[in-house]
Amino acid sequence: MSEHLHTALSLAADGLPVLPLRKGKVPFGNCPACAKNACGGRPNMKTPGPCACPHPCHGWAAATADPGVIVSSTWVRAWCEAAAVAYHPGGAGLTVVDLDNPAAIAWARATLPATRTVPTTRGEHWLYRGATQSANVVRPGVDIKSTMAYARWLGPGTGTMTALPDVVGALTVKEPSTVRPAAVTVPALAGSGACPHRTPTYLDRGIAMAEQRITAASTAVHTTVYRTFLAVLSTHGRCGCLTDAHIARLFTAAQAKGESPRHCTDAWTNALTRLGL
Repeated sequence: MSEHLHTALSLAADGLPVLPLRKGKVPFGNCPACAKNACGGRPNMKTPGPCACPHPCHGWAAATADPGVIVSSTWVRAWCEAAAVAYHPGGAGLTVVDLDNPAAIAWARATLPATRTVPTTRGEHWLYRGATQSANVVRPGVDIKSTMAYARWLGPGTGTMTALPDVVGALTVKEPSTVRPAAVTVPALAGSGACPHRTPTYLDRGIAMAEQRITAASTAVHTTVYRTFLAVLSTHGRCGCLTDAHIARLFTAAQAKGESPRHCTDAWTNALTRLGL
């Protein structure tokens, strides 16, 4: 029995719905029968849909506390390849406040009631009893992971778990802030610098298609966002016709899929560098 499978069974026995993670802390992709939503389910959405697939499909919705499923042949293969174990906090009636840096930890210590804490690579997970809506970047360095989300299992932590405070729930439902992507200066074409697309309709259609590509991604969201940014810049990045409004549309689509503003900015910068812009 692999170490990850042993951990998963132990957590499931305590009522935590678990799932295996691949390298990069992402769930295993949907099986061929469920690829591109062919099964009729709704991968990574509110419910897993009618799919009865035995594979660890559909992201967070695959999480289960059923030992019979966890030790089934398809899941055992996944556990053997897994890089980590994750769990669905909301499915166990829990909320994880993911604090990504020292400043976020300092804010939590000054604002939130003490509870069980788990050290992470860059910060801490604070665990509370009670489920709430999940949301990324509710403030700098702070994500809320509960319903429709998963958190990596990093150990039981220390301290007594307390009830979910109202302030955490309030963070997830406040009005979203306006997306303000980092300023990007795109070199103009040599010569006249006239836009070769002749009409803004061509650009608007390209941005709309890029938004749809990001929105439709059910797995490998990081990679899809980067490749989409790269495609947009390769077509429109040298004529100077991209505006902050166009970039904001792409960033908004990416953040709706769970990407943080930092990840968006990094992906955009990496695409610029790749193209020599």
